[in-house]
Amino acid sequence: MDASLTLPVESVAALGHRVWELVSEHLAAGPERHGLPTASPGSAVDADRLRSEPLPGAPAGDPLKLVDEVGRLLREGNAHPDHPDFLAFVPTPGTVTGVLGSVLATGFAVPTGWRFTGRVSSAIESATVRWLVELLGLAPGTSGLFVSGGSAANLTALTAARDALVGTEARGATAYFSDQTHFSVPRALHILGIGEDRIRVLPGDAHRRIPLPGLARQVAADRANGLRPFLVVANAGTTATGDVDPLPELAAFCRGEGLWLHVDGAFGAPAALTERGRGLLAGLDAADSVSVDPHKWLFQPAGTGCVLLRDPARLTRAFGVGLPGYLETGATGHDEGEVDYLQWGVEQTREFRALRLWLSLKVFGADAFRAAVERGQAMADDIAAYIDSRPDLEVVTGPSLAVVTFRGLPPAAGPFPCPEAADRTVDEVCRDLRSEGRAMVAGVTVAGRRVFRLCVINPRAQPDGLRAVVDRVAELWTARAGAPERPGAAL
Repeated sequence: MDASLTLPVESVAALGHRVWELVSEHLAAGPERHGLPTASPGSAVDADRLRSEPLPGAPAGDPLKLVDEVGRLLREGNAHPDHPDFLAFVPTPGTVTGVLGSVLATGFAVPTGWRFTGRVSSAIESATVRWLVELLGLAPGTSGLFVSGGSAANLTALTAARDALVGTEARGATAYFSDQTHFSVPRALHILGIGEDRIRVLPGDAHRRIPLPGLARQVAADRANGLRPFLVVANAGTTATGDVDPLPELAAFCRGEGLWLHVDGAFGAPAALTERGRGLLAGLDAADSVSVDPHKWLFQPAGTGCVLLRDPARLTRAFGVGLPGYLETGATGHDEGEVDYLQWGVEQTREFRALRLWLSLKVFGADAFRAAVERGQAMADDIAAYIDSRPDLEVVTGPSLAVVTFRGLPPAAGPFPCPEAADRTVDEVCRDLRSEGRAMVAGVTVAGRRVFRLCVINPRAQPDGLRAVVDRVAELWTARAGAPERPGAAL
């Protein structure tokens, strides 16, 4: 029995060629490609079969046939967030250079945790972080590291904030954010041992932003009751509506109160690449920490997040460890600027995520990324104007950071008997679109009512395609809204 776990060079070359053919075909596919192939009749059968498949004790057969089968499963059995009509959540329209960066990093087993084994990869990560700081207009000296995504970035930043201001015991530590904040923030606080009784979720104001007067009153009240306020989390582009908290005012408040300001910019921070976005995100440079997901509006493959701190030494204080003897060997010499990234986060063995963005910026240049972000903002303006031009639809929020929400108006035959019927219709229309495999549109709640949401950051999206999606939403809305209400209709 061969225990080498290798294949002949010619087989590896053939497999690699076929894998890249499949990836290239996927990346080159036009808008006619189904945006939601989970609606394909065979996907449920495939999922059931795969879930119960027994452990293979022997080779499964021709590797080329296996690769082709994997390609079919991935093409037909999953949604494709890189499709131009995937408009739900925040899409992940990765660039081909990001894919190549992932392949190169994996193929060369690149070490990135420790500069002794990964001096060049560490230097590339340091440079890419510096470029990202420059692109976002953050304060000089800001630095950080690449992580798996916004959740890990938020957890890393909040750990540094806790250790810096209240210590690891975190007795009485209290955190503040609005009801529009991503669920990864309360989850991170839970991991850090900060219970729900010390988490203050403030109702957003009329613009869905954290209310500064209410925040000030709550902080004062908690201090009077013996608690230790330490953290405010602000949003730079909420997932639901793309709204931005008042960053300059929050930064000034936090400085005056001795609080840490973390900005969750996982989705929206890249808007700062543009002049318009820089104005919307004024105050971002005053944050103590920022999270950003290049796998969203910087068009990298999923699993590419980044956390940035004004004082990166706080990362060492939170995560630094004494190296055991087997890691001290050869670790002498330290050029200025070199970083052991295992001292800045929870991972030692890390993916070389930075190579994806580094390669993309080198191939396309920052100006191309800036233009792509500007295009997303312009597309949002265009589709919002188109929605408002229709007599059967109206814009509810936005366009804000390339997010637009809208709703259907009552049919000509008369209004809905109750708002709940309209809410049900929104979710039913979204489900109809998914069932058709036509597009992915999300329903979200704004001011207590369900509305349609579009996020149009994909640089491959086209105005005509977006208008066609809105037209189909309107058709489905009219068909369902005009039908007699069905008792007990499912949400």
